[in-house]
Amino acid sequence: MKAYEVFHQNNGDVTKAYYAEMNTKGLAGQLAVALFRAQKRSLAAKKYRGRQYRGAAYEVKNWSLSEICRILSIPGHNYKWGWKRDSNTPGFEQVLYVELPTGQCSFHSPDRLTGPEFEGEWSGVRNSPDVIIAFCDSVEAVIA
Repeated sequence: MKAYEVFHQNNGDVTKAYYAEMNTKGLAGQLAVALFRAQKRSLAAKKYRGRQYRGAAYEVKNWSLSEICRILSIPGHNYKWGWKRDSNTPGFEQVLYVELPTGQCSFHSPDRLTGPEFEGEWSGVRNSPDVIIAFCDSVEAVIA
């Protein structure tokens, strides 16, 4: 299954199988999973009405952000990444930016996790899901 199909379905078993397959593809696959999970849970949290489900989705998103930071802290990759403060988003001022070969993705967070200061600027484009899906497909294709 392609990343787009997995991203836009709600069968947990399908998603878990996709994660398991991608996790076999080294650090790039692990990064792809962490980005994919963070984005999928972030969008789900925004749709949920109940506090319990919304809170659980944000917990998974935040754990995924910590995984992104852990993976990107391992030397040997060429991804530009880091944290920058955005004062225009009260309560979620910390932003994690990751520059991928497919574009820039970013995530707002109430807390700054580990990692460097981001030296770049926001691209001004709100397309993180598309960037992440394309990255996942490229990892799957190259490291198959």
